[in-house]
Amino acid sequence: MPAENASVAGNLDDDDYPAYTMGRAADVLGTTLDFLRAVGEVGLIAPLRSEGGHRRYSRRQLRIAARARELVDQGTPIEAAFRIVSLEDQLDDALRLNREIRRKLDEHGADT
Repeated sequence: MPAENASVAGNLDDDDYPAYTMGRAADVLGTTLDFLRAVGEVGLIAPLRSEGGHRRYSRRQLRIAARARELVDQGTPIEAAFRIVSLEDQLDDALRLNREIRRKLDEHGADT
């Protein structure tokens, strides 16, 4: 495998690597291109743009879009679904940061 292909293959394990085209992302999620555009327009996710201007999505972005789609399918208005998913994401980040700080404090306490 050439060196440039080896680095791309390594990126496929990265949740943030934009491996999915818009069409493939819609297929994976079982949704429409319009839904993916709407998710991007409200800023819930920001797909990378290729040199040709095509949207590319990561697995993390697909999970976020899938959660929004789940809420919409349950009858939640799309704007509310986007807000809920955004708040869930912020809560996950805050909980992760809290665990990291607690771990560091525990380590610091063990050092004294």
